Amino acid sequence: MVSEIDPFCEEYIRDPYPFHAQLREAGPIVWLSRYEVWSVFRYQEVSSILQDWKTYSSGAGVGLANFRKEKPWRTPSLLLEADPPNHTRCRAVMSKVLTAENVRRYRAEFEREAARLVPTLLDRALDGVRDVAEPYVMKVFPDAVGLAEEGRRNIGTYGGMNFNSLGPRNRIFLDATRNEAEIKEWVTRHCRRDHIVPNGLAGQIYEAADAGEVTQDEAQLLVRSFFSAGIDTTVDALGNALHCFATYPAQWEKMARDPGLSRRGVEEALRFESPFQTFFRTATRETELAGSRIKEDDKIMVCVGSANRDPRRWQDPDSFDIERRNAGQMSFGGGIHTCVGQIIARLESEVLLTELAKRAKRVELNGKAEPKIHNTLRGFAHLPVTLHSR
Repeated sequence: MVSEIDPFCEEYIRDPYPFHAQLREAGPIVWLSRYEVWSVFRYQEVSSILQDWKTYSSGAGVGLANFRKEKPWRTPSLLLEADPPNHTRCRAVMSKVLTAENVRRYRAEFEREAARLVPTLLDRALDGVRDVAEPYVMKVFPDAVGLAEEGRRNIGTYGGMNFNSLGPRNRIFLDATRNEAEIKEWVTRHCRRDHIVPNGLAGQIYEAADAGEVTQDEAQLLVRSFFSAGIDTTVDALGNALHCFATYPAQWEKMARDPGLSRRGVEEALRFESPFQTFFRTATRETELAGSRIKEDDKIMVCVGSANRDPRRWQDPDSFDIERRNAGQMSFGGGIHTCVGQIIARLESEVLLTELAKRAKRVELNGKAEPKIHNTLRGFAHLPVTLHSR
């Protein structure tokens, strides 16, 4: 099946779900003629590609660009844009730092910040992204990592550059990278050991370097991973969750009656409005997928946002239901490249939603939500809400 649909045009970005449905029904694998790449939108094919790193490589880049043929816009990630054996060694260090046991040490700090922030938000017009999600995530995550206070806004800017670079070099990418040299210099400097606050997650990576598990240069690139992926996706996840609960008020009522449902609320919001919509893999050899011949070096766009709403996998997938059994939702990817930071992202989101559920009886949209125009992530540029107190 060949399609002329452009997944990076503004119409698609604003409301991708009708396009997802069309492309799922077009077939298990679709050739996107505009970019000359394959694409998969069904759950089964998305899952099979993510599980098979030997055939579908991340090392050639997880965006539209093929690093075997094009120069990356910055030094590739040791986690996101690498394959074994180097990926295995470096991920082992990051996984040891981001274990559930280690991350749980930060729960009390996350809860204190949520308890401080939420009372200031009630019963007034807010932007759910700018006033709720961003200040919370921009405080608790950099504090946990051990990043200096100065210039933290640059982290979000860098994340925007990083994820927009996974698409074409379009206007969206050019807008995101207009201060590229300045931001990259700031990030490089603040990933160095002398800019890291001791005892945080970043400091633990440098301790692993001291133990010889990675080199000092590799440690700096692993710390950069916190800058690349630690802010945007969680901010978008929380903003998307607020939009879901405002749109489906009965689901908020359930959670307000039982804030212990917040964890399930997080998971359903991730499935329903996946912050990470798409990424790419590159074929390492000629192969066949769902009856189509894939050539070596072909790019395949993998749409997890569509897989998370595939009716072949989910019952009534276009409804938001926090009591759904949604094990297997793919917002954090799959296989050996599954997001290594998902434990801390889930904890941040659960803690804030729990505090909101304890204090707010209703989340109300009080204006038009404006999706952000982004090559890869789904979130809101503007989310006008009111959090009505109990």
